[in-house]
Order: sequence, then C-alpha cells, then structure tokens
Amino acid sequence: MQEAAKKETPSAALQYDIKEEEREKKFGLNYKWIVLSNTTIGALMASIDGSIVLISLPAIFNGLGVNPLVPANITLLIWMLLGYMIVTSVLVVTLGRLGDMFGRVKVYNIGFIIFAVASVLIWISTYAIHGTAGALSIIILRLLQAFGGSCIFANMFAMLTDAFSHKDRGMALGINGVAFAGGSVAGLVIGGVLASIDWHLIFLISVPVAVAGAVWAYLALHEIAEVKKGRSVDVLGNVLLALALTTILVSLTYAFLPYGSASTGWTNPITYGGIIAGIIIIAAFVFVELRSKDPMLDVRLFKNKTFASANLSGFLGGMARGGLQFMLIIWLQGIYLPLHGVEFTRTPLVAAIYMLPLTIGFLIFGPISGKLSDKYGQRWFMTAGMLLNAIGFVSLSFLPVEFALLPFIAITFVIGIGQGLFNSPNSTSIMNTVPPHQRGAVGGMRATLFNMSFMFSIIIFFTLLITGLALTLPHSLYSGLISQGVPPAAALNISHIPPTAALFATFLGFNPLKQIVPASVMSALTPAQQATMVSTQFFPTLVSQPFIGSLQVVLWVATALTLIAAILSGIFKVQSIYDPKTGSHQGATPTPVAH
Repeated sequence: MQEAAKKETPSAALQYDIKEEEREKKFGLNYKWIVLSNTTIGALMASIDGSIVLISLPAIFNGLGVNPLVPANITLLIWMLLGYMIVTSVLVVTLGRLGDMFGRVKVYNIGFIIFAVASVLIWISTYAIHGTAGALSIIILRLLQAFGGSCIFANMFAMLTDAFSHKDRGMALGINGVAFAGGSVAGLVIGGVLASIDWHLIFLISVPVAVAGAVWAYLALHEIAEVKKGRSVDVLGNVLLALALTTILVSLTYAFLPYGSASTGWTNPITYGGIIAGIIIIAAFVFVELRSKDPMLDVRLFKNKTFASANLSGFLGGMARGGLQFMLIIWLQGIYLPLHGVEFTRTPLVAAIYMLPLTIGFLIFGPISGKLSDKYGQRWFMTAGMLLNAIGFVSLSFLPVEFALLPFIAITFVIGIGQGLFNSPNSTSIMNTVPPHQRGAVGGMRATLFNMSFMFSIIIFFTLLITGLALTLPHSLYSGLISQGVPPAAALNISHIPPTAALFATFLGFNPLKQIVPASVMSALTPAQQATMVSTQFFPTLVSQPFIGSLQVVLWVATALTLIAAILSGIFKVQSIYDPKTGSHQGATPTPVAH
C-alpha cells in the first residue's frame, strides 16, 4: 500500500488522509458522491433561505403592516437582514468542534431537523402574528433556524474533506461552493416569484428539502473520521469566542443607525465600545486556547503561512464581494428598474434575473477551478480569481446609473468567473493543512469568517453609501422638490431626510415622499405635480446620482481589498499538506499523476 502511494504521488506526504480502498470497502464505491450530494443539498437549502428573505423584505414588511422608516422599525429591518448571519457566525466553530468530538454526521443531521422545525414555526407565525410583534417573531425564529443551519455549515466541509482525497477534494469543495452560490441567486428568483404570489410561502419552501435531507442523511451517511474518546469540551474557549463575536457583530448593527447629528452610528459608544470589548475578549480567547489541553480551536494553525494567508485572503475577498450582491440589488431594485418603468411588485424577480450572469460564471468555473487546482495547485487560481474580481469592480464603477444591459451582463459574468476560480482552491488550501481531528472546528471557523466578511462588507459599504448620500442627497432632493413647485422652506426641510431612511426606502421600493411631504404642501400643488411627486420614478431619479457617486467609492474600496487578497493568494509558492502518517505538515505542490 505504501509503495502504491509513493508511485501515485511524487511525495509520501501526499498519501490519502483516509485510505480510499478501505473506505470504499466499508461504505461502498460511491460513498463519497453520496456525501457530496447530501452536503450540496444542505448548502443549497441554507443559501436559498438566506437570500430569499433578502429579496422578499418589501413583501414581508408590507404583509406584516410594518413601516420600515419608523426609527424603531429600522432596527427590525437590520436584524431581519443580519440576525441569521450573526447566529451562524457565533455558533459554527463551536458546533464544528462538537462534531469533531461526538461525530460530524450526528451534528449535521440534527441541523436538518432543527432547520425544518424552525421553518414551519416561522410560516405559522406569519399568519398568527402581525405588526412589529410579527416581525420580532420572524427574527427570533430565524435565529433558531440559524442554529440548524450552523450545524450543517459547521460540519459539511469537514465531511467532504474526510470523504475525498487530495486528488479530487478541490473538485468536491468547488461543487459544494457552486451549490451555495447558486442557491443564493436561486433564492432571489424563488423569493421574487413567491413574493408576487404569497409572501408567506417563502418560509415554507425549504421545509420539504430539509425533511428530505434529514431522512437521506440519517439513512445514508456514516462517520468516517475517528471519534476519539476522552476529549473534554473547552467551555471557557467556547464562551469567550461566542461572547467576542456576539459583542462585535451586535455592536456593528448600530453603525447603520444615525447617532446624534451624524448620519451613521460609528460615533455611538455602543458601536466602538463593543468593537473594542470584542477585540479584548478575542485576545483573551487566544491566551486561553494556547494553554488549553484540548482547545476548541488550535490557534497554532495560524503559524502555517498557507493556512493563515488563505484564511485572510478569503476574508478580504469575502468583504469585497459579499456586499456586492446587496449593492446590486439596491441599484437594480430601487433605481434602475423603476426608472425603466418596472413596477415595484415585479422588481425583486426582474432584479434576480439580471443577476443570473454572475451566478452562471460561478457555476461554470467553480468546479473547473476545483478540478484543475487539485492537479496544479491552488495558488494561481486564487490569484487569477481575485484579479478578475478587481477588473470587474473597476468596470462596474464606470457604468452610468442607467447602464446598457450588455456591458452589465459581461461585467457581472466576469466577476462570477473570478469568484468561481477563487472559491474552491481557497477552501482546499485551508482544509489541506488541517489534521483530521480538527477539520470540524476549522470548517466552522471558515464559515464564521465567510459570514463575518459578508457582514463587515455590508456595514462598511453601507457606511460609505450613507456618508456619500449625506453629502449629496439633500441638494438633489431640494432641487427636485423646487422643480415641482414645493416652497423653498418646505423643500429645505424635506430634503434633510436621514440618508439611512432614504437608502432603505430605495431598497424596499417605495416613495418616502408620500409620507414626509406635509399634506398642506401637497394639496397646494397642481394635479400634475402631485402625480409626479408620488410616481414610482420621481424619488429614484432624485436618489440615482447621489447613489451612483457613492457606489463608485464602494467599488474602488472593493477593488483594493481584492488586490490585497490576490497578493496574499500568490505570495507563497509552497503548499503545506497535512500527512496523517507522520502527523506533520510537508511542503509539496500537487502535480499531474501519470496513470
């Protein structure tokens, strides 16, 4: 067996993590494909559920009878957007570690069941509870749903790494990543369709998939990795990490909200105080983990340059592209489509269709990149992916607010290609460096970094947008109102609508001028002027130029992040691969194998 392994690869360090022949004899020839197909369903389900709410927020708030521009209700909107990610970010490392200790398949199966139960409860609550209480019930139950999703996310990367050897691991992780990205856009399309039929159904659509996945996982999946007895739960490490992440992420949600005379909440003591406290707790977590006999996460792994650079480049790349989907939805759903006469009831579905090229690029090149990187190494595929993303971001920054469709399709397709090239090699380069007994915790950490990068991206990009709108939107609104006969004093007062409220109004697809223009002012206008003021195109027209100017700043920041990620991806020539036989990391770059 050892001689065969030496012939198969140029280095003994590239032996299988688990002998493939033994696994096939025990579980069947096609077992790894069963693992891939089931975890792909899990990724698809969880990603659909995340984006289906994103695109359906206008229908949800309208159906519940909640005005999102009321200051207290903006908090509801933020938590409905980010609550799922906060819980997932906090729990996945812990649940991955529990999978390492007690069985990855067990924790993974539990996730499907919790997800299905939570989905049914959310669906029931949408009929039973309305108003702000209804929004709160959805938020709370989605936190439970996020717990189930965390069980799935925390263990699926480790299960795939267990089931596939280094020869085809990148391909498997690539297909799984494609399912996640495809599910994100599928969720937009499905959400757009269901929101126009019955918005309650968006919370029920995942239940059949979750039930089928749970039954299939129970019947077909087995524990491959050895579950070692005698390990203790690192209670202090778990508590410190959960407390640190919760403190940071909850504090960041206040950055959305105006504070005092500022248009954002970065000067709010809750925001910066929470971030500082979270960083201090993370430092305490590292101190504890370095001295723990059985740590939740072995932070010494970050001494490995490949592991550290791959995680950092993944985080920066995630920040660059994570909020892009959100920005494109605002651009399409709130400005571009209304200006082209698309009714707000149809904009979610049409916006999702416009974003299909990005997903198609990812769907095509994700598996290709994974397969090729298994043979030739991950370094240059990651670097090329980030460089293509940078080119795409720069190209988007030159598009006018009312762009021609063909250039938009071409640019977003290139961005999708870049993301496909980067994603699976990045995952593989991380998981290849990890000892088998730590794969669950590291898979969970990777999911945490992914979610945190998305949240950081949204918050930072929103801050840049809101800051830019605060500088330019009042003048645009004032000029537009004056052109429709609104008296200067009233126009000046109305033009100082909080930029956060203006941005969310744009995102949710309604005209806030109907609410903030006094009835006495509106009644003094001519019928034609009144019709213009309340039309679907007037407010998007006024917001468009301030928005596109701020968006250009966002895209240039995203470009800088991708270029840094490209440098980190290409800086190390040696790929470090964990060798279970020696228990050490050996430097080697996979090469094509002659058969």
